[in-house]
Amino acid sequence: MSQLAILFYCGASALFFTLLGAPPSGAHIPPHNETARVARFVAHHCDWGALATISSHEPVRGQPFANVFSISDGPRGHSSGVPYFYLTAIEISVQDLQVNANASLTMSLAQTPYCREKQYDPQSPLCAHIILSGIIQKVEGKENDTAKVALFSRHPEMATWPSDHNWFFAKLNITNIWVLDYFGGIKTVTPDEYYKAKPW
Repeated sequence: MSQLAILFYCGASALFFTLLGAPPSGAHIPPHNETARVARFVAHHCDWGALATISSHEPVRGQPFANVFSISDGPRGHSSGVPYFYLTAIEISVQDLQVNANASLTMSLAQTPYCREKQYDPQSPLCAHIILSGIIQKVEGKENDTAKVALFSRHPEMATWPSDHNWFFAKLNITNIWVLDYFGGIKTVTPDEYYKAKPW
């Protein structure tokens, strides 16, 4: 599929879900007692996150190393819950993942208008954020097209990135989920609860 066709398809997909009545990006966050829904809401409304890997590079080999990546779990209004990435082995954190694929991903509503409108500090529990841990895996087969639509619809610039960088699609295979969205401490959600929940 050509880059132009992908962009057209992504745009058409976003329009399609809007016409179906899918919630806009400013949809209300679910109640804090519905933890799995909150996790899905944050995952869908965030366009980027901080990915922590175990460094394979000196002088911090073996130590945590956090880096920012663009992500998408699907076109706006069509959440899959799966964090997809567009990666290249040139990138330093991807080199870490080639040695140890374990990683954790943090996403916060601080990057959306929500916390600014509510005047919540990014560190406030009310400014909801989630931490996902698991294994970063290269996407294969038909899921490759799913990841492409998810990412290019939210990050259209990706279609123009240098082809000689050998980009590939990947996902975080989630094994653990933590949610902080209210006072009283962090909460946990199982992957099964997370994927069954609807973010709105």
